[in-house]
Amino acid sequence: MRGRTLRAVDVVAEALERIGRADPVLCAFLEVWAEDALRRAGEVDARVAAGERLPLAGVPVAVKGRHGLRAAGPLLAAGGVAVGATSVPGPGTPWQTWGLGAHGRTVNPWRADRTPGGSSAGAAVAVAAGLVPLATGSDGAGSVRIPAAWCAVVGLKITGGSLPSRDRTGLAAPGVLARTAADAAAWWAAVRPAGADRAPAALPVSAVWSPDLGFARPDPEQVALARSAAGRLADAGTVRLVRPSRPPALLDPAPAWSALRTPGADRSGAGRVRAGNDRRLDALFAGADLLLTPTTPTAPHGHEGPGDRYSTALTWAFNVSGHPALSVPAGFGADGCPAGLQLVARHGREDLLLAVAREAERRGATA
Repeated sequence: MRGRTLRAVDVVAEALERIGRADPVLCAFLEVWAEDALRRAGEVDARVAAGERLPLAGVPVAVKGRHGLRAAGPLLAAGGVAVGATSVPGPGTPWQTWGLGAHGRTVNPWRADRTPGGSSAGAAVAVAAGLVPLATGSDGAGSVRIPAAWCAVVGLKITGGSLPSRDRTGLAAPGVLARTAADAAAWWAAVRPAGADRAPAALPVSAVWSPDLGFARPDPEQVALARSAAGRLADAGTVRLVRPSRPPALLDPAPAWSALRTPGADRSGAGRVRAGNDRRLDALFAGADLLLTPTTPTAPHGHEGPGDRYSTALTWAFNVSGHPALSVPAGFGADGCPAGLQLVARHGREDLLLAVAREAERRGATA
């Protein structure tokens, strides 16, 4: 589009046609803004014709929930075109892995009898199904990374507090779901705050593997898929796996996370857990650049709910600590459902996460 071989209005019209054809089955969208999107695409074409260099010129973007457009300003300024609001859990939904779209319950594009994960449910489905190349998300306990893993896309949660968030607890951070790490990097380039770390990554970088963070109970298949993905990263020369003197062992963040989310709760225990894990993570990152884990403890569950294990077991520690984290596709289980590998870095090192994932994709090391 920047080279004027395509028009933004045509690209957006094609995206709207795909949404119209697929969404009655997938239920990924709450609202589709066809008229506004085509108008905005025409404005992008006019800006390009006037000589503006727009890094996301005409790229169709989906935003999370009906209020997601409020945070999409940098994307629109870069030439992106918001085409609609993606599904999130409905009112009173007990499990945040559900999504409820305009046409009904959001389904996993790989198996309709399974959940896509959540709460950025529709965002992950819209990207995985090729309806849009980018969808915004927010991640308060794993709400970007879990659906990314279960829909076989890339999901980035940025460093806590680095961009504005409506969550007063400080647990939630903005994020993105994309088909590739390069697309996620394009989103980050458009929204990154002034002064964010731009240090180039010299690959391979050192990485520590942990199947369970010392407290979780992941299924063996999820561990095996993620460990194989970590091995592929090492074989491709993007990471160098190192063995620490002690296996990573964090404190279970579940009580701390719950206390921080509950008005009036005693937060003294949460403070101790947060401080304890911060010390352990500081020590880990003093000796390695990345921490690698499975993204989820289980495969996607059915629409009736997750049973007795939260899908957040391996993700929400990094909402409490604020570290940036990225989920990349790790392969498929025996049930045909995707799994993810989670990469965690020091605060402010989103560029490192994206550089490793981009190079792994280039070398064919991701699923």
